[in-house]
Amino acid sequence: MDTEHLRIFVEVVQQGSFAAAARKFDIDPSAATRAVTSLEKDLGLRLLERTTRQLVLTEAGKVYHEKACTILRELQYAADEARDLAGRPAGVVRVTTSVTYGQAVILKLLPALRETYPALEIDLLLSDSVVDLLAERVDVAVRLRQETDTSLIGTRLAKIRYLVCASPAYLAQHGRVRMPGELAERDCLRCSLRGYRTQWKFRNPAGNVQAVDVGGWLVVSNSLALQRTALDGLGPALLPDWLVTDDLTTGRLVNMFPDYEVTPTDFDNSVWLLYTSRFYVPRRVRAFVEFIKQHIGAGLPTALDTPLRLSDALTESDASQSALLQDAQASTYSLT
Repeated sequence: MDTEHLRIFVEVVQQGSFAAAARKFDIDPSAATRAVTSLEKDLGLRLLERTTRQLVLTEAGKVYHEKACTILRELQYAADEARDLAGRPAGVVRVTTSVTYGQAVILKLLPALRETYPALEIDLLLSDSVVDLLAERVDVAVRLRQETDTSLIGTRLAKIRYLVCASPAYLAQHGRVRMPGELAERDCLRCSLRGYRTQWKFRNPAGNVQAVDVGGWLVVSNSLALQRTALDGLGPALLPDWLVTDDLTTGRLVNMFPDYEVTPTDFDNSVWLLYTSRFYVPRRVRAFVEFIKQHIGAGLPTALDTPLRLSDALTESDASQSALLQDAQASTYSLT
């Protein structure tokens, strides 16, 4: 059995076309077609029904595909365990996060990651869509909301604090705002995400919450663009601290309400690190997880700590995995 043909067959099924699978492997579509045809010839049966519009697994193909996926996973686990015996973390770690967070935070960490783990290869998928970790064979996801997928293990990395920011030029021209309610009379810069564009919530030091209806002439779909418009003096914008920390430090933006907590949704917003629950977590993945926790999760308030059951995903026979479990206990949860 040619395992490369097996991988191509599984990818063809996953992608739904020979052309898409070929792009994944950087080969010609004809080569992907030949690989599946060769499998069918060896087996003496048809795995896929080809039509002009779609590919459909035959009954035999469904059984073969399920077993093929299992075989390929076992081969990957075997390879991971063998590499781990070599010592240092090595191999590809496939990571996904949002476009804005990836550009603003993750990319800045890559030089330090490269210096710390020179044998790691990072396959970074930046997408504002919720990527299926299993289907896309993603090792780690960094997301800006708590996940509801019960097949995932999650670690809360850091609390997100939202701030209403404006440029000094805007404030000089239009004047400062004394109370949150006054924003209802301003042209605010708004994010098009559902729940972000019509109302901002403020909580004062006494714990009192005030919801302010906001409007304005400009709505954008990307936080980087929203940051840019605020810097250009077009109005106040609600932005996360991880995006505007440098702007606030240098004075390019001003926090208009430093005594208030602000949110577009609820006040418990955090950055989460997620990975699939499985029996063996490779050293390459553990190394990346620990690196991200150290660089993003450092200083996470203990008030955010939540119970966990990470042990379901780790094997007790591996001492370094046990160490990972112990280190994560204060801020990790299992969704199983």
